[in-house]
Amino acid sequence: MADFIPVYEPVLGGNEKKYVLDCLDTGWISSLGKYVTDFENKFSAFSGKKFGVSVANGTVALQLALIALDIKKGDEVIIPDLTFVATANAVSYTGAKPVFVDSERETWNMDPSRIEEKITSKTRAIMPVHLFGHPCDMDPIMDIAKDHDLFVIEDAAEAHGAEYKGKKAGSFGHVSCFSFYGNKTITTGEGGMCITSDGDLAKEMSFLKDHGMSSEKRYYHTKIGFNLRLTNIQAAIGLAQLEQIEKFIDIKRKNALFYNSLLKDIEGVSLPPEMPWAKNTYWMYSILLRDREARDRMMSVLKEEKIDSRPFFFPMHQLPMYKLEKPFPVSDDLSARGMNLPSAPSLSKEDVERICGVIKNSQV
Repeated sequence: MADFIPVYEPVLGGNEKKYVLDCLDTGWISSLGKYVTDFENKFSAFSGKKFGVSVANGTVALQLALIALDIKKGDEVIIPDLTFVATANAVSYTGAKPVFVDSERETWNMDPSRIEEKITSKTRAIMPVHLFGHPCDMDPIMDIAKDHDLFVIEDAAEAHGAEYKGKKAGSFGHVSCFSFYGNKTITTGEGGMCITSDGDLAKEMSFLKDHGMSSEKRYYHTKIGFNLRLTNIQAAIGLAQLEQIEKFIDIKRKNALFYNSLLKDIEGVSLPPEMPWAKNTYWMYSILLRDREARDRMMSVLKEEKIDSRPFFFPMHQLPMYKLEKPFPVSDDLSARGMNLPSAPSLSKEDVERICGVIKNSQV
């Protein structure tokens, strides 16, 4: 039997070991050290913002951004219905209410035309999510936010290096948040970052992530803060990964185009979107099948052939803690039919041919 193909795995072939050993040799292994600052500065610059605030994971990056913007109990934050649960949970952690918007069929992201109908006197922010590496249509979102005096917090956890009209995903919001979990385009194992061009906001997030301790008076705390720090070892891995990010994105885009060429004529298979104004980095190479039954059957066939896959996320309104009876027809449909195929930069041309061969030879 051929080797197992995972849906994702990190590629650690650069300076990761060298930088980690430097941390071990010098003793700088926790949250102080040169790699933390270097990673923050270089990643924020890569993503189009002035300041980076590294944190323990992508979920707390969202939570920290919300808290620093004074989002609290009684407030509302507009988010897409189709997203990973961390987006909604981060809002809930603050006491605020996540308000869901249906997807648009063209991009699978939050539908900008459905946002204004969800705005109330309690709305404080919009949190668009760049799903699976395809950027949201940011111009109308930013216009709506400006018209209604709302913050924009970009959830770019899945969109490192993606572009909207030539500008990086994450370069639009008041704050933008990234994840560096092990299956992301670049990884620190666990980790995340908030980026912003607002110096006061960056200072507030740095303050809150370190127990709210005064920078002038050690062990003097003026607010209830948190321990959300990234370690120097994690940042060392992140910096080594960042040095390779353009290579990773190039490989992922070439693999996506190869997938497209092999799957485009298969009846019952819909390919992932890439709008003319977008650069999709294909964090996950994602397709739609005819219906839920076809999707589930295909995942079972792939598993039998030792090929990993994943379904799309459940829409937030279907989850017990966020249950709503209101219709979200597009997100329901995408979730039922969508699946993610192996997408790691380590994926070879032969791997893609094998995966597509199984799909082509199966009844979809």
